[in-house]
Amino acid sequence: MEKAPAKINLGLDTLFEHQNGDKEWNMVMTSVDLADYVQIETLSTNKIEVATDSGFLPNDRRNLAFQAVSILKREYHINTGVRIKIKKAIPVAAGLGGGSSDAAAVLRGLNRMWELNLDLATLAKLGLQIDSDVPYCVYSQTAHVTGKGEIVTPLPKLPPMWIVLAKPKVSVSTPNILRQVDYRELNTHPNIDGLLAGIASQTPTAIFENMGNVLEPITAKRYPEITQIKQQLLTFGADAAQMSGSGPTVFGVCRKQSRAQRVYNSLKGFCREVYLVRPVNLTDR
Repeated sequence: MEKAPAKINLGLDTLFEHQNGDKEWNMVMTSVDLADYVQIETLSTNKIEVATDSGFLPNDRRNLAFQAVSILKREYHINTGVRIKIKKAIPVAAGLGGGSSDAAAVLRGLNRMWELNLDLATLAKLGLQIDSDVPYCVYSQTAHVTGKGEIVTPLPKLPPMWIVLAKPKVSVSTPNILRQVDYRELNTHPNIDGLLAGIASQTPTAIFENMGNVLEPITAKRYPEITQIKQQLLTFGADAAQMSGSGPTVFGVCRKQSRAQRVYNSLKGFCREVYLVRPVNLTDR
């Protein structure tokens, strides 16, 4: 059984677009203890089967976990069939990287099962063929992510903090949001260097002050509930709040658990999907 934690973006910036349309990223990401669980079994036939307990996910080639199996089979000439069972806890199309984390869990699990002995950097490079979040999810620990998503530089653990995640009812298509990025109009960029310095010095204030997500205004324009939830998180006492990924999930960070609990309880009345979580590093297992 492989754990597939959700991710959030403490900082998300894009600097330019590559000729093929891929974005150049500059991000600080961390994983949280809301997780899917991925079980991998060998089949007697040379087939790939994916089963999930969510009615929202495709079980075929469109599923990122399915793609992860395909890539390893193709790259390493493996003729073994695989059944993947995914127990979902991470909301779908939420900006929390659930599908990418499931795919990364498959890469890590099969790497062990098939004794491929690939290091995380190699798995991350393979993961980029699936989605730009998969390389980070292979590591699933606080990291600075650059390039097209494949350059993952692990960072020190975050200082103690609690996180309240709130997902509004809407689902967001990441490709749709990314198509709306207009680099001529991107005038305000989060201070990623300031954020990295805050993590290096273990200063929560510097981390909270320098958080930012360049995609937030784009998604929030289409879904005003993102801004409403962000305001509520701050009003109820979060030290900082912002959208994760391309949205629509918004998260608030709190230095103290008691404060986070209060924010969580207050928000439950406004939003059905609310989670109280902590940052995790998958490598600590």
